[in-house]
Parts: sequence; structure tokens; C-alpha cells
Amino acid sequence: MKNLAKFLLFVLLVSAGISLLYDYRLKHGTLNLPSATKPEKYTLATSPNVDPKQVASLEALNRERRALVSSVIPSVVAVKTSKKINIRREYGLDPFEFFFRNQRQFRNPNDEALVQNALGSGVIVTNEGHVITNNHVVDQVDEIEVQLSDGRTKKARLVGADSQVDLAVLKIDDPGVKPLKLADSDTVQAGDFVLAIGNPFGFEETVTDGIISSKMRPNRTDAFGELLQTNAAINPGNSGGPLINLRGEVIGINTAIISRSGGSQGIGFAIPSNTIRTALESLLKQGRIIRGYLGVQTRALQPGQNGAESEGVNVEEVVPGSPAAQAQLQKGDVIRKFDGHEVKNFTALRSLVAQAELNKNVDLEIVRNGKPLKVTTQIKEQPMNYPTAGVVPGQGQPQNPRQPNDETETSGPLGSIDVEDLTPAMARQLDLPSNVSGVVVTNIDPDSGVAELQKGDVIEEINQQPITSVSDYEKIVASLDPSQPRVLSVCRHRMRSFLVLRPR
Repeated sequence: MKNLAKFLLFVLLVSAGISLLYDYRLKHGTLNLPSATKPEKYTLATSPNVDPKQVASLEALNRERRALVSSVIPSVVAVKTSKKINIRREYGLDPFEFFFRNQRQFRNPNDEALVQNALGSGVIVTNEGHVITNNHVVDQVDEIEVQLSDGRTKKARLVGADSQVDLAVLKIDDPGVKPLKLADSDTVQAGDFVLAIGNPFGFEETVTDGIISSKMRPNRTDAFGELLQTNAAINPGNSGGPLINLRGEVIGINTAIISRSGGSQGIGFAIPSNTIRTALESLLKQGRIIRGYLGVQTRALQPGQNGAESEGVNVEEVVPGSPAAQAQLQKGDVIRKFDGHEVKNFTALRSLVAQAELNKNVDLEIVRNGKPLKVTTQIKEQPMNYPTAGVVPGQGQPQNPRQPNDETETSGPLGSIDVEDLTPAMARQLDLPSNVSGVVVTNIDPDSGVAELQKGDVIEEINQQPITSVSDYEKIVASLDPSQPRVLSVCRHRMRSFLVLRPR
């Protein structure tokens, strides 16, 4: 016991000595402490390098832009959808490997289905709570919710939708909504300042700015010829959100991008607000979009024809019993004006016809055999059985209409694409990621309407259905509704992107 007591006393004395030595070195600065504990001298800048008076106009621009954004944000919503989808076990693939960006999938507890959540955007346009978004955002979903800018979530009811315009109208019950005005998109010009607001990748209330890059391209007869092009950044999730002008008005609904990466590359497209207004009123009043038609088949106008400089619409054929026949239009006529509006190309005419009031007299100014004439007709509703295959939608009957059993008629533009199974050797040659599975595009018909595709592209999915072989591709393409858009997931080298093919 005495030895133990002596040992403990020795330990206490040694500990006390070490503590006294530490205190001494600390007080006299001889202890090497970590540098982080030493205070550093610093002096923050107290004045800006630029005199605010020198950038007064930029400061004013900042204030005005803040005011513009804050005034429209409360009217922009995030659209959240959910859909139960069956697990396609026959593909032998993990379904989690195949889903669109900006979508999340969760296993259902019964392990028989997946719940797919997707994100989009929308904008409130009426005091009653009607929300405009894209049809492809809410197409074939089970539930739709709208998240307001203050964080509240509301159940939304689908009032009506149209795949051709790619427009859907939702309804929420909230007496305090703040709608935005639909502007006159005819007054929009290339170079106009615009804001794109939406919910890209789930980041709600994202604001990007840019200009109108182009409008009404005269040489395009596809859907892009009717859309407003902007360089404001638009990404997955922006679909259905508004394109805003300087007055806080909606001039378009963002709907598509051209991209090799799947994200914004400065080429985005919006449906013009005048098209939106016409479709919205038709959906709310009639429950469907009422399409007017003129009833002509056209071809491009050649320079010098009828004294024209490639402006106007040349009548190639007139559909019997149509408004064009009522006006006694003839093959070779050139339509120069429609109801007082200049017609520079077919895209402009189609837009004017779509916006015309039904059963109201409209004047057409034409050139026939080099002489100007004025004729009158009434735009009628497009018949339900009106044939559109082989012509631009809404205008006239094809010279050689395809029969219902024609392969191109049933499969659409995808039927004009040649594909092969993707082999490991081809994957290495094309420098593809190791997890790519699909079919390789080997040939494309120039008239197929899918100019965005290239030889060597790998189609991985069509409308969210995985493609693992040519057999899969042919079965899925044959089952598609030719009147509905198709969404392709495409891998090009090491970049993945999405391509929307709309009915022609």
C-alpha cells in the first residue's frame, strides 16, 4: 500500500510539473501553437471600385428587371405529375436504368408497378385559376399537382388538352390567384428582350433572360416554323412555363429545345401567345380545339412566279366543298393577303386560318395569271375525317393520299428510318458509354421529317419504352398512334438528348 501511495504521489507531481511548464511557455510566447489560432490582420474594402453615378443606367435596369420578375413570379407555377407504370419484365432490364431526365421513379410496395414522378411548369392566365402548360407535361398521368410560388400545393383538374398544339389547360381552386395577360405575339420581333420562367430540374422560380432569336421562318414547313425561337436558357422542366416580355405579359409557352446534350444550348422554342389564346378559348368554350381550315394544298412559290419574289402561297390543289372551293380558288392562284393580313408563306397562312373566326366572311387577295383579284369565303370547322396525311396539318388533301395499311401512314416518320442491333464492336467504334443499349440508325429518308437524327445515333427509348433490339423497335413503332407525338431518347457518341417528333 505504501508503494502504491508513493507511485500515485509521483504521478501527481509529474503532472503538476508539466502543467506549470505549459503555462509558462504559453505566457512567454515560446509555445508553438497551430497557425490557425493566431489572429490575422485584415482590412475589408469600404467603397466600390465603380462610382454608382457612372453606371446609373445599369442600376436603373437592375431595379426595373427586379420589378418585372417580382411581378410575374406569383403567376408561374410548378406542375408535378405522377403515373403508375407496370414493370416491363419481358425486357430483362432494370427499369431504373431507363427514365427521362427530370423524372424520378420509385418502386411501388407491391413491386408490380413503378410510380413515375415528372416535373414541368405552367402559368396562371385567368382569374378563375386556369393554368396553361404543355400537353406532353400532363399526358396520360394519374395525378396532377400545382405548386404556387408561396409553396402551397393544389390539386389540379385537367380541363382539356391538345397534342397537336401541345397545349393543356388545368384548373385549380384558389380565389387569390394572379393571372398574367396573354400578349399579341404578332407584334413580337427578333431582338425583343424576353424572360423564361419555370421549374427546370425541379428548381422552381428559375428566371433566365435572352432575346427573340427568330420568328416565323419562311423556309420551314414543320412545327418549328410556327414557334418563337429564343436563346433564353430552357431546360427539362421548363416545359409549359411562360416566355415573358418587358410588360410582364405572356408572349409564348416554352415547349421544346434543340440540344445534343439534353440541356440548354441556346436554341429554345415557345408556342406563340396568339395560338395559345385561340386554343385556350376553344378548349374552355367547346371542350376541344375547333380547327378551321381553308382546304388548299400548296407548294413553295418560286422567285418570279406571278411577279412575286417568293412571297405568298401558291395553290396547288383545291379540296372540293371546302372554303377554298367556295371562294372559287384555282390551281396556280397565289394568295397574298388573308383578311387584310399579308401572307408571306404557308406558315403565316396556316396561322391566320387557325385564328380566324368560323363562319365569318374573310377576304382573300390573290394573284391569278398576273392580275390581282379579291375573293370572299367563310372559314369552316375542319371535318373530323379530314385527311391530313402527306400534307401540312390543316391544309388540303394530298395528291397521293396513303392508304390506312400503308406502313409510313401507320408508323409515321420512324418508319422511314433504317436501324440495326447495337453490337459491342459498333459501340466501341461509335465511342459510346458502356451502359448504352438500343438500336443504331443506319439510314434516314430525307423526307422523313426527322432531320435532327443522324447516322450512328442510338435510339434507346421511344415514349419511355426501352429499345434493346430491332425487334423491340419494330413492335413499338408499329403500336404508336400516328396522331400523337413521339419522344425519343437518343445517345450520340457520349451525349444523351431527347427528340420530340410531332405528327405531320
